[in-house]
Amino acid sequence: MKRLVLFVTIMVGLSTPVVSTNIVFMLMDDMGWGDLGVLGQPAKETPNIDRMAAEGIVLPNFYSANPLCSPSRAAMLTGRLPIRNGFYTTNNHARNAYTPQDIVGGIPDDEILYPELLQKAGYKTKIIGKWHLGQQSQYHPLRHGFDEWFGSPNCHFGPFNNKGTPNIPVYKNTNMAGRYYETFKIDHSTGESNLTQLYIQEAVDFIKESVNAAKPFFLYWTPDATHEPLYASKHFLGTSQRGLYGDAVRELDSGVGIILSTLQSLGIDKDTLVMFSSDNGGALYASVNGLCS
Repeated sequence: MKRLVLFVTIMVGLSTPVVSTNIVFMLMDDMGWGDLGVLGQPAKETPNIDRMAAEGIVLPNFYSANPLCSPSRAAMLTGRLPIRNGFYTTNNHARNAYTPQDIVGGIPDDEILYPELLQKAGYKTKIIGKWHLGQQSQYHPLRHGFDEWFGSPNCHFGPFNNKGTPNIPVYKNTNMAGRYYETFKIDHSTGESNLTQLYIQEAVDFIKESVNAAKPFFLYWTPDATHEPLYASKHFLGTSQRGLYGDAVRELDSGVGIILSTLQSLGIDKDTLVMFSSDNGGALYASVNGLCS
């Protein structure tokens, strides 16, 4: 399945002494290449992402390693195909390459993720949003190259209301900050949730903290609003021509703009590489809600 990657290299020249380049990787969940104005979406509701494309480099022929979240993300973070990094399938429906909340496995310890290399090089690293490379604590991102984490090991499925299948947890570093549908509300009837706003603010705070600490940073920003069940905050609900899915895309585009503006306001835009991609392309099951794969 084709995957869009937009690279914006806003580091135009290295001064002396050499400054380590900050890295921001924005990975969307099940977003289709046709959802963006730059690639022909007629509503053109993604001005910030479109501006990234206009000012940077568009790589439209990059392919995902797998059509499912977990193996595609494992491949992205390791640079290795699923058959080599342990996230591969042996059945017709590809479901055993996926890590739902009741699975015991995850990313192997002997796999080297590139945030581990950046961490060793002195970078401050953070993941915000969906991890999806293992539910159990030994597979969590702080064991695999990240200093900080705000998000979940899984997607925002639910609600679950029994002890056998509890609602999926959300973490602040190693501590559980709450659960989806409990502390972190998602209203299926309206599609309203404030999660994307929380993820945007976490990104802004992390960038500012890194600059104040005079540390180069790697931010892995991976919100999941475009994965069903879809959601958007109240301010964005009903604002898109494309239904709830379009509302979610518009809010994510707004987040991209806020993050880019933060880099510029702090004067580090010339020393930061920003990348934008979807994990494995558009999910056809969301087409009734306005998706354009």
